Amino acid sequence: MRVAVLQGGRSLERQVSLQSGQRVEESLRRLGHEVHGVDIDHAFVRSLGELRPDVAFVALHGEDGEDGTVQELLEVLGIPYTGSAPAACERCWDKVVAKRTLADAGIATPDAVSVSESAFKQLGAADALGLVGERIGFPLVVKPSRQGSALGLRMVQSAGEAPAALVAALSYDDRVLLERFVDGRDLSVSVLGGETLPIVEVQPGDLDPYSARYTIGQSTFTCPADLDAATLAAAESLALRAFEALGCRGFARVDLLVDRTTGDLTVLEVDAVPGLTHTSYLPVAAEAAGIGFDALVERLVGLALQQAPTAA
Repeated sequence: MRVAVLQGGRSLERQVSLQSGQRVEESLRRLGHEVHGVDIDHAFVRSLGELRPDVAFVALHGEDGEDGTVQELLEVLGIPYTGSAPAACERCWDKVVAKRTLADAGIATPDAVSVSESAFKQLGAADALGLVGERIGFPLVVKPSRQGSALGLRMVQSAGEAPAALVAALSYDDRVLLERFVDGRDLSVSVLGGETLPIVEVQPGDLDPYSARYTIGQSTFTCPADLDAATLAAAESLALRAFEALGCRGFARVDLLVDRTTGDLTVLEVDAVPGLTHTSYLPVAAEAAGIGFDALVERLVGLALQQAPTAA
């Protein structure tokens, strides 16, 4: 089978995408497929039109890969591809849209307020920061609405720290989220073919969130997570509900928090194009389920072929 592995691109997550793409390419070759790595650029449509792959494996993280752009083009080209359709990718990529979608579905997610750059420049939104703090409470988390891998994320302990955090977040996107901080256990629930894999609990290292996530040895993984039966069942159910509410298909990763005081579960976000590097949570969860990396890649390709391209 001829497989195009889409990777690289122009986003800030280019290097992570290349890591995922290289690992997928190596796996597909071991599985006996004809593999073509495609580093996304302005010639993408022409290149794929000439290549005419049987399936495209989307290992493209960040902008274009996670926001539905590439998926939309693959629909036009009539090429089956791994993962969710354009609309679901767009919903997951935009944290503001994702939160509203989850809330409308009755799914718990930390309280948050979204503010655009134009609101700060044109409407004096900075004068409302104190009210935002009163509504949500400190500490809170400031992060770009459309960015992945914890890029631009800052913890804010008081109103005085908010301006610097907002400037940092706005350097990544023109809309930011100010989200209630939940002191909780960090859980990652991967969904594969409509079923949950063993849950990964993550204890980040001392580096910044982005570096800790992608530097081997800087985050501690426990899989399966040490959860009581009730919490385990609730986390799996919540992850599937979030997966369905956002319209995902094939596979995705749902990030949850378990409040250390109340035990309540909340959904932080859903990643429609999860990483496949050596430190990524999906392969860790699959391995714990007895699904080696090659078997996981073959399964993802099979799921892609089962779902013919359709309009989002």
